[in-house]
Parts: sequence; structure tokens; C-alpha cells
Amino acid sequence: MKLPRRKFIYLAAGAAALPVLPHAACALDYPTRPVRLILGFPPASATDIVARLIAQSLSERLGQQIIVDNRPGAGSNIGTEAVVRSPPDGYTLLAATVTNAVNATLYQDLNFDFARDIAPVIGTFRSPNVLTVTPSLPAKTLVEFIAYAKANPGKINYASFGYGTAPNMSAELFKMMAGVDLVHVPYRGSYMADLIGGQVQVAFSPIALSIEQIKAGKLRALAVTGTTRSDALPDVPTVAEFVPGYTAIIWHGIGAPKDTPAEIINKLNTEINAALADPVLKARFTDLGGTAIGGSPGDFRKLIAAEIEKWGKVVRAANIKPE
Repeated sequence: MKLPRRKFIYLAAGAAALPVLPHAACALDYPTRPVRLILGFPPASATDIVARLIAQSLSERLGQQIIVDNRPGAGSNIGTEAVVRSPPDGYTLLAATVTNAVNATLYQDLNFDFARDIAPVIGTFRSPNVLTVTPSLPAKTLVEFIAYAKANPGKINYASFGYGTAPNMSAELFKMMAGVDLVHVPYRGSYMADLIGGQVQVAFSPIALSIEQIKAGKLRALAVTGTTRSDALPDVPTVAEFVPGYTAIIWHGIGAPKDTPAEIINKLNTEINAALADPVLKARFTDLGGTAIGGSPGDFRKLIAAEIEKWGKVVRAANIKPE
């Protein structure tokens, strides 16, 4: 049977629209059940603190519970792979960090490609580390510390949470650019007690984890690793004031499995941008020594690409290997 031309065009247009409707309906209704936010770090870590703040705010805005799921191990790769293998339906998200960018070069045998297999949603939080030393160390300023380190090569120990973590990478970049020889002592848990006690002398710590010890005089802050001074430590200079060009930022963000519908990613992006503009959340970020990022998924993609390139160079130059 031959259809009239006008009726054929009408039916064809309707058929072409059908595949779009499920995605549109999905985005309109999303989420209809709790969403799981997976992170590759333990509870009470800096990543966990930021993730829970975002989860609480996003839950209030979406009307569904955002469940924070800690899956530490393998330098955060276990949690990341769990997200990569999840259905791309918006109900499993990743609390991404700078460690993911480092791992792209550090680990040669990953079963996924972070830049390819995780769809960026939004950057959420950025903060510098703070170069802290035990009070028993004679250096009172960054200039004095660099001079002391050059006079004592291989005799000063610095602590980190392990190879490839932000404190480790901040220190290795500092070693390269300041021309000093510090010995890495990786910890599987907190190194704070040993740093305060002088068993290790230096750490590039997240501000959120060290600011109380700094204020109490248990640690001495010499410099922050950002491009500008931190509002949380306004009297502490940046490393770049004495080592031109140096910067090392801790950043956090939200990602989803690749092929997650753009409508869902855009909805999440819109709601998280609104959450980041909330004065209450901004104040909490300030208390943690950082600021909100925000922006589009494309902005976050550019940040990830730049960080993979930057830290890849440091991993190769310092010949850093995973544990």
C-alpha cells in the first residue's frame, strides 16, 4: 500500500523522534532512586570530607539520597574501576581527584583509561597543600628550609599517604624545582603523629588535615602550594614566591561512566553549580582551606587533561613507581 506523501512524512518524523523520548524522560525524572557516589579513599580523608559535603547538598536539591561509598585501595583505582564498570545511567558517580590524573601515568596496567572512560560532570573543590615541618627542625622560613635541605642532602624525611598521592607529588615537584634531596617515607595511614613527634620532618599536607596542628603550634607552616595565599593561612607565603613557577593544587570533582546521557550530566552539573554557589557550602570550603571550582563539563575535561599532562611529566622525571 502506498501512503500519501504528507502522511508518510508525518509518520517518519514520529518514528525518528521515538529514540529520543526515553533519554528525555530519563533526564526529566532523574533521579527516581538513591544515587551512589563512589570514592577511592577511606572515611575522614580530605576526599571523603569534600564528597560528603557535596553529597548532602546535592541530595537536598535532587530529593534523593546520595550515598557515599568508600572503596579505598590501589591508589583509588579500585573505586574508579567500579564506576567505569557501572551502568551509564547516572546512579553511580565518581568522586574524582587529582590522584586520578596522576594514576593515568603512574599505573601502566590499568583496566581502564580515566580520561576516556569517565565522563566529567563538574569540578567541585580546589585547595593547596601546605608545606609543614616539625618544630624541632631549625628552619623557620621557606628560604631557610631550602638552604638547610641543600646543606643536608638525603638527611631530611618527608611523609606522604603513598606513591602518587597529592602530598607525594607536591613534594617531588618541589624537589625538582628547588633542587633539594628529600627522602620519601610513605604511610598507609596518618603520618601526623610521627610528623609532630619528629620521626619524619616534613610533609606537604592538605590544609584541612593540618590547620589545627599549625594553629596549636605543633607544626610550623612554611608555604602553601597554590598560586595565591590561602585565606585559611593568610600569613603563610606561597612556594612560588621563592620558587618561581611552582604550583600544586589538590582538586576534586564528580564524574560518571562514559555514555551517561548528556541530559543527566547536564542536570547534575546545573544542580552542583547551584550548590557550590550556596554561601553555607562556600563557608565550609573556606574552613577546609579551599574554594569552589564549578563551571561546565567541558571546563572539567580541560582541567583533567592539563593535570594528566603535568603530573605525567613529574612521574616520569622522578621515576615514581606504584607500591
